[in-house]
Amino acid sequence: MITNEKVITINRPVEEVFAYVVDLQNGPEWQSGLLEVRQVTQGSPGVGTQYVAVRKVMGRKLEGVVEIVAYEANRKAVIKSVSASVPFEESYLFEPTTEGTRITTVTQLHTSGFMGLAAPMIAGTLRREMDTAYGDLKDLLETRVASATA
Repeated sequence: MITNEKVITINRPVEEVFAYVVDLQNGPEWQSGLLEVRQVTQGSPGVGTQYVAVRKVMGRKLEGVVEIVAYEANRKAVIKSVSASVPFEESYLFEPTTEGTRITTVTQLHTSGFMGLAAPMIAGTLRREMDTAYGDLKDLLETRVASATA
């Protein structure tokens, strides 16, 4: 199993950051490897909400279904793969701070077989992708608001 943790503070209110991140359809705006996300269940994001995600991995398009399995408004969300080539779980913890919102994200990939052998390489790639994605998320949310108020 590969585990990676990322902590970042975004200078925006927790309600805004939570709503944006937990609507997984926003993912392609800040995650370069994520090509498309479609919600397949009805209603607002919450426990049981499912999405089809199309991701580019090592030059190949992979499609899988993910589901929100835990949800506490403006505090916590956990997403788990329902069907994917590499099973995973990703948890998000949102905390209000004097600077805005601190997000702690823990991603766990359950590798086996060939993927298990490639775990060190996959772990490095995951860490780099998360560093880039969360930098992009911070820039996007902080810049978008600055533009809207200018």
